Amino acid sequence: PTGYMENSISYSAIEDVQLLSWENAPKYCLQLTIPGGTVLLQAANSYLRDQWFHSLQWKKKIYKYKKVLSNPGRWEVVLKEIRTLVDMALTSPLQDDSIHQAPLEIVSKLLSENNNLTTQDHESIIVAIAPLLENNHPPPDLCEFFCKHCRERPRSMVVIEVFTPVVQRILKHNMDFGKCPRLRLFTQEYILALNELNAGMEVVKKFIHSMHGPTGQCPHPRVLPNLVAVCLAAIYSCYEEFINSRDNSPSLKEIRNGCQQQCDRKPNLPLRLLHTSPDLVSQEATLTESRLKPVIVTSNDIHVEVERNNTANQKLTANVGNDSEPNLIDCLMVSPTCSTMSIELSAQADRILGCYVEILKMLSDYDDWRPALASLLQPIPFPKEALAHEKFTKELKYVIQRFAEDPRQEVHSCLLSVRAGKDGWFQLYSPGGVACDDDGELFASMVHILMGSCYKTKKFLLSLAENKLGPCMLLALRGNQTMVEILCLMLEYNIIDNNDTQLQIISTLESTDVGKRMYEQLCDRQRELKELQRKGGPTRLTLPSKSTDADLARLLSSGSFGNLENLSLAFTNVTSACAEHLIKLPSLKQLNLWSTQFGDAGLRLLSEHLTMLQVLNLCETPVTDAGLLALSSMKSLCSLNMNSTKLSADTYEDLKAKLPNLKEVDVRYTEAW
Repeated sequence: PTGYMENSISYSAIEDVQLLSWENAPKYCLQLTIPGGTVLLQAANSYLRDQWFHSLQWKKKIYKYKKVLSNPGRWEVVLKEIRTLVDMALTSPLQDDSIHQAPLEIVSKLLSENNNLTTQDHESIIVAIAPLLENNHPPPDLCEFFCKHCRERPRSMVVIEVFTPVVQRILKHNMDFGKCPRLRLFTQEYILALNELNAGMEVVKKFIHSMHGPTGQCPHPRVLPNLVAVCLAAIYSCYEEFINSRDNSPSLKEIRNGCQQQCDRKPNLPLRLLHTSPDLVSQEATLTESRLKPVIVTSNDIHVEVERNNTANQKLTANVGNDSEPNLIDCLMVSPTCSTMSIELSAQADRILGCYVEILKMLSDYDDWRPALASLLQPIPFPKEALAHEKFTKELKYVIQRFAEDPRQEVHSCLLSVRAGKDGWFQLYSPGGVACDDDGELFASMVHILMGSCYKTKKFLLSLAENKLGPCMLLALRGNQTMVEILCLMLEYNIIDNNDTQLQIISTLESTDVGKRMYEQLCDRQRELKELQRKGGPTRLTLPSKSTDADLARLLSSGSFGNLENLSLAFTNVTSACAEHLIKLPSLKQLNLWSTQFGDAGLRLLSEHLTMLQVLNLCETPVTDAGLLALSSMKSLCSLNMNSTKLSADTYEDLKAKLPNLKEVDVRYTEAW
């Protein structure tokens, strides 16, 4: 064949590629030597010709290396060819991802087809391809090879010198481990290999610090999500045998109550579950005998050891047939966590669990990472077996404590459930929760931080009254100031309807010095409130400009304001703190907060107590969507001014849909305008 190229030619058939550079040669042509002759390939310009030239050379050499390395002979020769292949990739002028990926895939295939290599051969190959890994993720088969090396030789210098920059690049740049799960597995095995070194967790800690960086803000946004993903997968793997040993998994509530569901498949490892029998209140004649000794119940899939508690039996059976409400303090004397699941992990799984829980602790120590970490852990992304495992929840308690100590709302708000009907960390670590292992210290800490932010609301207090009133009373009885404040607020906001329970709360408050003092203050406030709400006084009131929260409090304490319907605080210096005084005005229908510093927290409080408010002016206040959404419960609103606020269009549409009586709305100079 001669002349210009007319038919397609396979890359493997090309014997040589040359640039035509002699005088009077055809412009922008390449000469391809093939069996039996040569053909010319003409480009449109010199740049495209040079690009084709280097591309054809690259393809030709890749085919050569594929052929050589597909039938390896002596490994010394193979290693030399790999080094040459890597040098060719590094020196190629072509800019394309495949330039570096193709050699990695060739080596990956070579390793997958030759399992009889020595450890020395492994390390030599890893060192040879290391330069290509500086800017490229290893392919899946190569990740498998790296994982094997980390497991078999965790103390090898290759792990530190070669794998460290590779894992750092993965953590900084990987966007989705779901598309490349072997990258996650390699990162997981690398961290475990670091933990096997003499310094152990200290080396891991230095690695985490190197990923965060020396400054107060980590410059790589993908590092934390990737580290958390690796930790969650590793922790899940520790309980995988238990998870796979059953078809129908019991819920957390069932684990807490000691209930089990039947499975057809027998587990590899038996689960031993200690719990109080579900038929404690049964009146069968055999109950007395069953109290005397532990009972072993064998099901198709799980061995359950039942330990009966005589005290619990007596207390619970005493209430059978009795319609009166049981004594809350007496109920607390029965252990709130009646059951725990005793899971025995293998030594290897135990080491993995300890390592990755420690990493979660390290992550929670960085201030800039804590908000994102709290958000990632808010849905409780752990298997129920882990949450029922005492060692795991005890170690994870440090992380939850860090969340509870953080004053930022975006952090400690993640202690609550991610949606209604689902338990959050607040429920799991409160008395009666499956993870609670103390007398309520962490629970008190969580309540304290939540009450100190925007959660000082009726809704939060109602939730505590319905689900955690007993623990609150017990901790108040022991002098916990936060719980004393909680009980006082329940009385002040009329959260408790039952008279006996109210009297019991009062008795609890009067049993300690701090409780007695705060209850006396509550009584004083109630007397002042009664006087304030007594019929009489003006129907309209306007505070002078520059008035403060203290000025408003003094004014309202000076007489009766039971008839006050219109209050103007426009152009004053009041803040959200004055909401505690405003909610005590029973007849208030019109409130003007124009150009004040009244914010979201105050707006939430108003929305819960002043449900009969008809006119509200929030013009030029710092309220946002977070507070404005709470107005949807004020069904009597007929005039609302949100001029020059941070109102969004979506929130405006939501308010219009939920406030049927709204007739006058001012949204000028907002996003919704």
